Amino acid sequence: MRTDVTFPSAGLKLAGHLYTPDDGAVGPRPAIVVSHPGSGVKEQAAGLYALRLAEQGFVTLAFDAAHQGESEGEPRGLEDPAHRVEDIKAAVSFLPTRDDVDADRVGALGICASGGYVLSATASDHRIKAVGTVSAVDIARQFRDGADGAQDPAVFQGMLAAAAAARTAEARGEGVQTFPLFPDTAEQARALGGRHAVEGCEYYCSDRAQHPRSAKSFTWSSVDRMAFFDAFRFVHLIAPRPILMIVGREAVTSWMSVEAFQNARAPKELHWIDGASHVDLYDKEPHVGPAVEKLTDFFRAQLADTE
Repeated sequence: MRTDVTFPSAGLKLAGHLYTPDDGAVGPRPAIVVSHPGSGVKEQAAGLYALRLAEQGFVTLAFDAAHQGESEGEPRGLEDPAHRVEDIKAAVSFLPTRDDVDADRVGALGICASGGYVLSATASDHRIKAVGTVSAVDIARQFRDGADGAQDPAVFQGMLAAAAAARTAEARGEGVQTFPLFPDTAEQARALGGRHAVEGCEYYCSDRAQHPRSAKSFTWSSVDRMAFFDAFRFVHLIAPRPILMIVGREAVTSWMSVEAFQNARAPKELHWIDGASHVDLYDKEPHVGPAVEKLTDFFRAQLADTE
């Protein structure tokens, strides 16, 4: 069953979908916060994983980040890493207010950019007892270094210059300055970012998964907020709580999950899905099924009732 919910995050009201199992069982259950990719909304990949995990007996919460989707926050389209981490902690705060959630058995799952955000949130929030990621990236690294890690450093310096100019323009009353996240055509996407960019456009900009509230642009002020964010810097602080990182074998971004995994301390597991790209793991079978199965086993073991 899906219920519309709201909860506060640093003074803003966030909109979420709460999924509860329909199996007739009673008593507090383990729960999982599910956080969406950059530019995504709760109705896309996060909602799919939340639904599938609820079918396995977990209470799950997919929500829109502040400044995006149905959640509050101006300007729209702001991607603020610090606030994204705070949003996850706010979702963790909301779950134990419900009688059907066991406050001592709360986990977190992040997809794409939120794979980095949940690692940061978990490192500093001991209420999160286990953390999983799917196609995890550090969005700041992706902007600084490119999805494949081979971007010319001059590209990001140019973006910082544009972000600085945008802040000055806004101060002069010229309005919020934004930039598009997706090219106009698949050909342009391939020229700019190869297969990974094409797959992103296909997911977010076609009938496959497009949603009217999914962000098609970010504010330029998002860029300098990302400049010094490091999603993996304190991943070692998560131990002894467990980490599961799920990665597509064909994902051009896999180097980021590998780096995070190497920086983490045990207990940890890096699980590969053969044949899957980064975006395949958002919604495509036969890849999502094995990912959900692995996550189910992980969270059942790590969020088990110890009484």
